[in-house]
Amino acid sequence: QGKYTFADGLEYQDKNWHYCDGYDRRFYTEICSGLKPAGISQLTNLDPPRKIPEGCYDCGDGFYNPETRVIIDYKFRFLRNADDEEHEWIVRTCRK
Repeated sequence: QGKYTFADGLEYQDKNWHYCDGYDRRFYTEICSGLKPAGISQLTNLDPPRKIPEGCYDCGDGFYNPETRVIIDYKFRFLRNADDEEHEWIVRTCRK
């Protein structure tokens, strides 16, 4: 038992969890502060979004370089090597 609060203040709920459920696609900061006008929509929960190094992807816990298949954290420290499954998911899903 207990509770989990994400770094941005969003509290996880075991029941009746509606965040990112496919119906409401707003980021948590947009839920708290409102949507921006058309044309300047948020790309990530962090606004402005992080600058991604050239040729890399933002994979949620760091940056991924598909050439080296290495993930570094946002302070540019080594996190891990991506296996084939993670590589495919990042290239298909994440912001470049």
